[in-house]
Amino acid sequence: MILGALLDAGLDRQALLGRLECLKLPDWTLGVSSVTKNGLAATAVNVTHTGPSAHRTLAEITTLIEASALPPAEKTLSARIFQRLAEAEARVHGSTTSEVHFHEVGAVDAIVDIVGAVCALKLLGVEAVQVSPLPMGRGFVRSEHGTLPLPAPAVVELLRGVPMTGAAAPGETVTPTGAAILVTLASGFGPIPAMQLEQIGYGAGSRDADYPNVLRVLIGETEAGVNRETLLELATNIDDLNPQLYEYVLGRLFAAGALDVWLLPAQMKKGRPGCVLSVLCRPEHEKALSDIIFRETTTLGLRRQVVDRRSLAREVRVVNTRFGTARVKLAILDGDLLRAMPEYEDCRQLAERTGVPLREILVEVEQAALGKGPEIKPEPGDETDLRTE
Repeated sequence: MILGALLDAGLDRQALLGRLECLKLPDWTLGVSSVTKNGLAATAVNVTHTGPSAHRTLAEITTLIEASALPPAEKTLSARIFQRLAEAEARVHGSTTSEVHFHEVGAVDAIVDIVGAVCALKLLGVEAVQVSPLPMGRGFVRSEHGTLPLPAPAVVELLRGVPMTGAAAPGETVTPTGAAILVTLASGFGPIPAMQLEQIGYGAGSRDADYPNVLRVLIGETEAGVNRETLLELATNIDDLNPQLYEYVLGRLFAAGALDVWLLPAQMKKGRPGCVLSVLCRPEHEKALSDIIFRETTTLGLRRQVVDRRSLAREVRVVNTRFGTARVKLAILDGDLLRAMPEYEDCRQLAERTGVPLREILVEVEQAALGKGPEIKPEPGDETDLRTE
């Protein structure tokens, strides 16, 4: 369905086949056809394998990918998807990744699905993938391990920390292969990001249902020079915690991965003064941060909402001043330096060492960063983008 949706959105079939032929897998063909699902036009993809079925280990699949003529980045991503799939299967069945033998996902069609999805996104020039909360079907499914409940155990394992929602329709709506592809390639999960929509594609599933059994992909351009990501905001109202504890709680939250933490005054029930504790975080840090709040505060519950953050690209540089060196954070839009923010702790240490007022040091560091002082030099080993802040 992923390949069908991307082909429907404009992916060149011959370009995709050219990439997949790099794998040198024998005896398979890629069938592409136009179908309708409950009145929606969609593209169906079918991989036909005429040779014997294969039960492959992770090492065998990794070797196959590494020996191919695929571009290095596509090799790495494809192998990473299989690695995550193996880790999930191992946890579910109480074994190790080296002991896992892929059955359904070790067949040629699944290798084509996974490698094809990676190659297709690269061929389309997609730079980031956002995924909606995943619909979880109900019932049972037959597998090489016997009858399993839905969502399949490997799917549930793969989707730890990922937003999901129950689907009213029975049947399998997310397969282990699909889950592994999405969690590996997605940069975030949540609502549709703001973008200028350019292409739309529908990939058809094989089952017929009372709803359109399709996967939809929307491809567009986001605002240039602005990073977008889906985050979570956790919040709770507190009116009975010793105020002395807040500094400790905030420190623990930042250490556990919170991107930002803040307190707002609030008027609580019965006229009691209180505060709203809010935490901004990535989905994978939700559990750890929630546990800290529950253990370290008196709250009995948390509110949770998905938020879409737009942020400028940032870099850290070191500037030389007459008082010493200090780090400075640069905010950049479309290659233009918008503003410079001196690192407070560095400037504070310079002020303490020299006796110069802190405000003067902050001004001089900022001026140097904006090209009105000594040359800016990259901090050794710290030239990475700081979008995590």
